[in-house]
Amino acid sequence: MQSNHIPYDYVPILLQFIVAGGFVVVTLIATHLLGAKRSGVRKDNSFECGLDSVGNARNPFSIRYFMTAILFVLFDVEIVFMYPWAVNFRKLGWFGFMEMFVFLALLMAGFYYVLMKGVLKWETRESE
Repeated sequence: MQSNHIPYDYVPILLQFIVAGGFVVVTLIATHLLGAKRSGVRKDNSFECGLDSVGNARNPFSIRYFMTAILFVLFDVEIVFMYPWAVNFRKLGWFGFMEMFVFLALLMAGFYYVLMKGVLKWETRESE
């Protein structure tokens, strides 16, 4: 027969979720109650970096901006995968070490490909 209680291993995770959720709720309530409640024509206008909008807002961004952002997210997520590996490094042994070596080799191969394609170069081509 199986018991209906939470295993003790999950108590710290549950506690962290409760504390994080409590912090969000308390912060939202405090800012609503303590925050300024002024209103006016100037304050209710759209805000764009403190400057009045000039020209067309639909100017295209360079693809390099998006490629850099995607690469940042990609490599940031890959680093997150390394944390559980580092925590369990001793249990995984040489097999785990070789798995991470292959993972990093593929990651670096992708990074080398990106460098060779020139995605991270920011020089403009206006002089050509």
